[in-house]
Amino acid sequence: MSTAETKVVQPRPYALPGVSMRDLLASCAAAHTISTPPRVPDPGTMERTEPRRKAA
Repeated sequence: MSTAETKVVQPRPYALPGVSMRDLLASCAAAHTISTPPRVPDPGTMERTEPRRKAA
């Protein structure tokens, strides 16, 4: 094969044309963030308030 000839590269079945790996990973992270419910606050970090006095 001479240097003037070019090799034809077959597309890989798992490669998506036009989508970079960075964009793919970012979209997966965004989907995970949106689909995860908010965390329940830790009881140890919640402010403890003193009971309020009733008005006279």
